[in-house]
Amino acid sequence: MIVAFSVSPSGKPHSDESDARPEPADGSVHDAVAAAVKVVRDSGLPNRTSSMFTEIEGEWDEVMSVVKQAVEAVAPFGSRISLVLKADIRPGRTGELDGKIERLERALEEQ
Repeated sequence: MIVAFSVSPSGKPHSDESDARPEPADGSVHDAVAAAVKVVRDSGLPNRTSSMFTEIEGEWDEVMSVVKQAVEAVAPFGSRISLVLKADIRPGRTGELDGKIERLERALEEQ
């Protein structure tokens, strides 16, 4: 399966948490997103990050475990967390993170 997800904190970090991070003055969440993307990259699963989503490919349980860990990595940055997730579930298929793009590019060449 491929999961595309975006995770972002909102609200002020809890003051009683020892690992709470200060909120950037400009409202940027790049440090929180970096913490989530590091979890994904450290997972060893095929992945890709764009300006709005991170995609990860693998089996259901391993992908969802990484998404959960990414959410947990963002938790210190705010009192709430927003998670947007879209999944393409195709049992028995692998290599689709790149395969889907390759098929699209071939189709575009034929246009």
